[in-house]
Amino acid sequence: MDLHRSPVARAWRNWRRPADRTVPRGPLDAEDTSRRFLMYGVMPLWFVPSVADWIMHRRTRIEETSGVRESAVHALMMAEAGVPVAMGLLAKVNPLVLTVMGGAALAHGATALWDVNLATTEREVRPMEQHIHSFLEVLPLTALAFLACLHADQVRGTLRGDRGADDWKLLPKENPLPARYLAGIGLGLSVCVALPYAEEMTRCVKAARRRGTL
Repeated sequence: MDLHRSPVARAWRNWRRPADRTVPRGPLDAEDTSRRFLMYGVMPLWFVPSVADWIMHRRTRIEETSGVRESAVHALMMAEAGVPVAMGLLAKVNPLVLTVMGGAALAHGATALWDVNLATTEREVRPMEQHIHSFLEVLPLTALAFLACLHADQVRGTLRGDRGADDWKLLPKENPLPARYLAGIGLGLSVCVALPYAEEMTRCVKAARRRGTL
């Protein structure tokens, strides 16, 4: 089978359509309000606590304590959050996307518990950092809850195990989010999440090499 000619591949090649999804700013119905809060409330909430968590790690000198091991766990948690975020921003919400998001949220929670157990045995985890962790842990569930409310029909299909033609395919959104919004979210995630934790990993690797433990 030629994958380049498959319906899924054609859909992704042509996913950017002129009719971007519009989100009115005025007070309208509950659906528009929920979508606006998810896009401009929940999504940007990741930025500040992510930077604050990185600052906490620097203050407790993660590179000299739990080092590469804990930083690698942080990278894993970013992947567990990043994959469903990318799917939610770009892909059509269907049972496949909801299942991946639900599984990723559970995995993120379990990894967060592992992270705290690892950190508390190696370095000081202050109350402020614990509160930051709690905030970051609940955000994936919050985003999933709002998305489930906006796509109740797909939630029912997921729970019933529907086998429709497009239920278990990764397809682009029928009405893509505005390009400027996607660019803004991408920039925020790069500056406030990816770059700080890449710097943390680099710092931990350098410290481990100085000690001869890597």
